[in-house]
Amino acid sequence: MAKRALHMKVEELASDLLRAKGLTISIGRIFEEEWEEPVGPTPFPEITDLRSWDMRLLKRYRPFYLPWCELCCLCTFGKCDLSKGKRGACGLDLRAQLSRMVLIACCIGASTHTHHARHLLEHLIEKFGRRHPIDVGGPNVYLEAPHIRLVCGIRPRTLGDLEEALDYVETQLVHLLACTHTGQEGHFLDFESKIFHAGMLDHVAMEVADIAQISAYNFPKADPEAPLVELGWGTVDREKPVILVIGHNVPPAVYIVDYLHEKGLYGQVEVCGMCCTAHDVTRYNPGAKIVGPISWQLRFIRAGVADVIVVDEQCVRTDLVEEAQKVKAPFIATSPVACHGLPDRTHDPVEEIVEDLASYKVPGVLILEPEKAAEVAVEVALKVAPKRKPFKALPDVSDIIEGAKRCTACNSCRRACPNNLPIPKAMEKAAKGDLSALARLLDECIGCVRCEHACPQEIPIHTYMVRAAERELKEEKFKVRVGRGAIQDTEIREVGGPIVLGEIPGVVAFVGCANYPHGNREVAEMAVEFARRNYIVTASGCAAMSIGFYKDEEGLTPYERFSGAFEAGGIVNVGSCVSNPHISGAAIKIASIFAKRNLRANYEEIADYILNRVGACGVAWGAMSQKAASIASGFWRLGVPVVVGPHGSKYRRMLLGRKDHEEDWYVYDARTGEKVYVGPCPEHLFFAAETKEEAMVWIAKLCMRPSDTTKGRAIKLTHYIDLHKRFFGTLPDDLHLFVRTKADIPITMKDEVLAFLKEKGWKERRIPDPTLLERLIRVKKA
Repeated sequence: MAKRALHMKVEELASDLLRAKGLTISIGRIFEEEWEEPVGPTPFPEITDLRSWDMRLLKRYRPFYLPWCELCCLCTFGKCDLSKGKRGACGLDLRAQLSRMVLIACCIGASTHTHHARHLLEHLIEKFGRRHPIDVGGPNVYLEAPHIRLVCGIRPRTLGDLEEALDYVETQLVHLLACTHTGQEGHFLDFESKIFHAGMLDHVAMEVADIAQISAYNFPKADPEAPLVELGWGTVDREKPVILVIGHNVPPAVYIVDYLHEKGLYGQVEVCGMCCTAHDVTRYNPGAKIVGPISWQLRFIRAGVADVIVVDEQCVRTDLVEEAQKVKAPFIATSPVACHGLPDRTHDPVEEIVEDLASYKVPGVLILEPEKAAEVAVEVALKVAPKRKPFKALPDVSDIIEGAKRCTACNSCRRACPNNLPIPKAMEKAAKGDLSALARLLDECIGCVRCEHACPQEIPIHTYMVRAAERELKEEKFKVRVGRGAIQDTEIREVGGPIVLGEIPGVVAFVGCANYPHGNREVAEMAVEFARRNYIVTASGCAAMSIGFYKDEEGLTPYERFSGAFEAGGIVNVGSCVSNPHISGAAIKIASIFAKRNLRANYEEIADYILNRVGACGVAWGAMSQKAASIASGFWRLGVPVVVGPHGSKYRRMLLGRKDHEEDWYVYDARTGEKVYVGPCPEHLFFAAETKEEAMVWIAKLCMRPSDTTKGRAIKLTHYIDLHKRFFGTLPDDLHLFVRTKADIPITMKDEVLAFLKEKGWKERRIPDPTLLERLIRVKKA
């Protein structure tokens, strides 16, 4: 594996051949040939090393801008008006400024995961040692770190080996952020190339984090039969002390479980979680409970169920200290990046901290040692739970009825609501004693409470929704499969051929946040639809939770109904946000394991293979954060398209192909070197759908690839046509662009499709061995 650069300074050196003073010796990376694969062309790529690949993608998938604001306010020259072709004082136009803002967002997202990985890795090395072995799947996973191997060209064996990959990511992120300074990068396409670079780095950093925690904490290791765990409010026993953990960095939650076992209290105290810490604590101990996604934080806390709230980092509402005070729940912050204005009590005796919190002398504390934070959380929960029983009781709703009478139907709340919920109508019914409409609103509420801030009457609208629905919420119980982590190499061998040939119609990955236009249910319905159609469905983070909040007519959740294996018709929960590289890594593994392509530091060739041959599509239906943006951009550089929900348009730009520009859809035939038209496959790289139905049609369409065999293309067209006819009532108007030969036509639709093709003047075309890279033609000819 690679050894990091060596720098040595010698003050004075004398020999028969040389006399020197102040001699500095630098030796770059040394690659030890411990494995058979040669080092590829781009080990540890700099920000311009893959620029030519990015420009190939951007020539086909052009940025389409959706500006929320046409001003730039980043320096004291501003604010600068960039509308109508104008440039700012530094020379930037609107396109470059919008791409610059996306780059800043992706740098924030990638930096967040990188900090997470660094913080976690340092802690695990301190606790388990640098030589603790990496193990993400035992004998079933030889290719343990596809992103680190692909990007860095190294093969990590121990926790200490992961540091080099993280060092590289941190350095590159500094370079990328420097590009956003006034008077640096000036062209929108170069900003876009750097966005791709940030995404690639993000997937390396996430992979470091998840590999480290799987190996050290013994999370499930590529296990298709990972246990099912409880999901939902109703799974939490309110009669016991309840500790709620929120965030993404799991050590404090892990040590809460350990402390309960150590003191013989396990089973007497409830540990439940929200966001990705919930996923990861159940990976550590399936007895923990998952309450719900990020958007449920306020509703659960305001319901008063949690006796103690422990937060770490990422996607934690920044007003939770105040919210916790309203329900008398002591608050413990545990991360240096989210201190919440609390006093640092890290070095104080545990007894003093417990007494101060349990007596409400202080509302919360900051404790930066996770083991101490865990001990404090448990002891405080035991002390305050008896005093907090009134907060856990089912609510008296009479004050909601009286409060609703203050509503003037001014519609300020509805205008402020991102989902345009009919709040005034629900308030009108509530004032008459009917709370059902308020309760139903909670199904589509994303928990932003902008309605409350907009209300001139200062009505606590979100609280009223929660209390109206609380009786039903506290009875809801679901199941979700624990995050399994990596995909087995053996699974890749089984499905690699069918995916590349098109006989498995695609891999659909539901990822990202919970900023949904119509609640959890849509994500679950899409996942179930594609699993039934024999796609491989994968999931992570809040989206994986959302899939679990759904039951069929037999009362089974999707995780109970479908297999957890990476196979046709499976629904695979890989885990938390930092588990996303197992999904993108599966595409990389197909190129390496099935196609036998060299993986090591060979990014461009692997991405070209995935773009042209691996039918995969990401779906971030509730994407909200900067992390979601950087995760998506890592998929883009690999050639995997991503569909977002309507709120995703607020990321300011899409990456859209033009199917009417025939010249954009030519590839080289690697067998002959000729250029061949392959149709718009995949048509877009980043696309916002307005409705669930539109998204489903696009998902099927975006899984088509130039390399599909006739049998595979017929299978994919069957799903595309069927979904289009079901939701829009017609054949797709671009169907002729995806039929290459008559053998592509689904047999049950042949007459109808042939008639359509005749109207379009369609002609058959040959199926190439597709690539965008000229060097691969030369390799094959040689």
